[in-house]
Formats: sequence, structure tokens, C-alpha cells
Amino acid sequence: MAKKIMLTAAVTGAGDTTTKSSHVPVTPKEIADAAIASAKAGATVAHVHARDPKTGGISHDVNHYREIVDRIRDAETDVIINITSGGGGDFIPSLQTPAAGGDGTDMQTPEERHQPVGELLPEMCTLDCGSVNFGNMIYMSPTDWLRKQAKLVQEAGVKPELECFDTGHLRFAKQLIQEGLIDDDPMFQFCLGIPWGADADVETMLYMKNRLPDNAHWSAFGIGRMQLPIVMQTALLGGNVRVGLEDNIYLSKGVLARNDQLVDKAANMLHQNGIEIMTPAEAREQYGLRNPNGGGK
Repeated sequence: MAKKIMLTAAVTGAGDTTTKSSHVPVTPKEIADAAIASAKAGATVAHVHARDPKTGGISHDVNHYREIVDRIRDAETDVIINITSGGGGDFIPSLQTPAAGGDGTDMQTPEERHQPVGELLPEMCTLDCGSVNFGNMIYMSPTDWLRKQAKLVQEAGVKPELECFDTGHLRFAKQLIQEGLIDDDPMFQFCLGIPWGADADVETMLYMKNRLPDNAHWSAFGIGRMQLPIVMQTALLGGNVRVGLEDNIYLSKGVLARNDQLVDKAANMLHQNGIEIMTPAEAREQYGLRNPNGGGK
């Protein structure tokens, strides 16, 4: 029997998926409801972004995050809350003035990116460990900015999930650990298949897994049609897993999914292979998570 693993539901993300599926939650209530429904379906963790209720686009408004977090905390269903700290990192150079951001650029300082985490004190947050060509834009996280963010997360007592979109990100995450900016056993997340980062395949996953510190915990996810194959491959290799509409909007070819359906499908697949899913309480104990009662309220 394999060890128990943690299942995360990434319920909305920040991409333009709202134009492709009506199931992608937009308002704080919809996002909280999706997190709660995912937890009822078997998710250990809910990973949340906030969206603008009027446009469906990304929102950095801490009040939107606060409503999401409060609704989840007030629910009877238990789930670990994981807030993004990615914030505004989208840079699209202007051809006329390359040093300046063109239309669609959305940049925040490290302090601004940290604000929802620092004010609401979730048990976990993501920390993107480098810059990457993301489609036709650059997701920008300079190293000194990340050092500052890591320090802010550390001071808040929140467990960072070190998101690695490419192999260099893994190297820098280990540098953050070496510099004392990450406490306790580190948690890594391999983000696979995003254009133009690391490939979503077993070879890439093993390359990254084999370069983890000895005391590290890890997880991986794939996007689109690779979401469920990566779930199974990751679990068989002993890693934690993630599904949800942030990464994939389809339940099967041509069939749009809800978050709880993706969680249910992944959970059934894992159970059929003898792999059990951690409860939130078990994950808190396993990973030493703090703020279990919502220290930000």
C-alpha cells in the first residue's frame, strides 16, 4: 500500500478560462463554493486565486481574497487553504518602448504580491520560484524579489509551496533553502506542460524529483489533457497531486468539467490503485502547517 498523499484542487487560476467554460468560478462566493465542493469530493487542499467579479479577469483586491477565505473558514467542511502569492507578474514588452510594459502588462511589487497572504494567514501559499516565458508573455519574478517574498512568507508563518515551472526554478528554490529563507521540510510543486516551461512527462518529473533535498516533500501537476496522467504518474512515484479548473477545464474529450468532478475522478483513480488521500487534519500533522484556525481572522 502506497503512503497517503495530499490532493489539491486549484479551483480557478488567473487565466482566460472563464471565456471557455461557465464552470470556472469567478465571484468570491463561487470560488469559495468550488473549494468547499472540492473538499467534499475528497480534496485535502484548496488553492485559490481571486478574480474580478465584473470582468472575470485576475484580481489583486485583498477584500476579494478575504471574502473567499472567510467563506471557506466558516463552512462546515474542512479544507486547507492555499493562496497564490504570484500576484501581478505578467510582463508584455512594448515594441515601441521595449523597456516598458505594453498592453496587458500587470506587475506588482513583492510586498503587493504578499499582501493577501500576510493579511489572511492561510496555512499554505504558493511561491513561484523564477521567471518563465508563459505563452507569449513573461511571468516575471526576479531573484531578489523572490528572496524578499520568501522572507515575508517566513515571517507570516505560512508554509510555502515552492512552484517550479522549469529546472532552473528548482535550483533557485534550493538556494532559498540554503540561505535560510525556507523553514522546516520544504514543499515543492512541479508545474509541468505550461508553454514554455518543463515538459509534462515522467522523464522530466524524475529529473526534478531526483534533485530534491533529502528532507523535501513534493507534488506535481500537468495541464490540459495531461492533468490526470500526471496525477497517476506522480502518485505512483510517491508525490502529492493536483487537479482543478486552473489547469484543465475538461472532464473528458469535449466534456467541460466542474472542480468537484475532477477531484472525484482523480480520487477514484487513486483509490482503485490502492492510494489513499490525506484528510486536512492528517496533512496538517504531516507537514507541520500553522494557522490551522485562521490566524488572520
